Amino acid sequence: MITLYHGTNVEILEIDLSLSKKGKDFGCGFYLNSNKQQAMDMANRTYKRLMKGSPIVNVYSFDDSVIETPGSLKIKIFDDYSIEWADFILKNRKNGGDEPIHPYDIVIGPIADDTVGVQIRRYVMGYISMENLIEELKFRGNRAVQYFFGTSRAISLLKKCPHE
Repeated sequence: MITLYHGTNVEILEIDLSLSKKGKDFGCGFYLNSNKQQAMDMANRTYKRLMKGSPIVNVYSFDDSVIETPGSLKIKIFDDYSIEWADFILKNRKNGGDEPIHPYDIVIGPIADDTVGVQIRRYVMGYISMENLIEELKFRGNRAVQYFFGTSRAISLLKKCPHE
């Protein structure tokens, strides 16, 4: 069992995937982080951007043994920054449609740096190589891992915890 955090500007009583935004790193879904401070940083950024609510970190427990157990859940894990990881992010960031570009319920992997949009444009325009793109997308600071839950079945594995 691991603890995961979601920083935002409101208390989340029930996760609603229809509120998820398109064009995110791993697609349209619910994102969590294993680092409480990074979740709090995200909560502060969200609050400052929207200027409503207040910074809040929603806490969840997740039985990560499901990752090791073969079953009907489709899970993709990126152990580190790689060409495959960068290509996956590129495809998801470009996807403005309602259909996901991948079949995964859960995706786990490194967080891309906040300048991802600028770096992707530089790559698409041919200004930097794929290798340079990967370097530019590496998260600055402590290595950070994000957890993407993209289906109702995956969401059902998250258990809301009281605030810490």
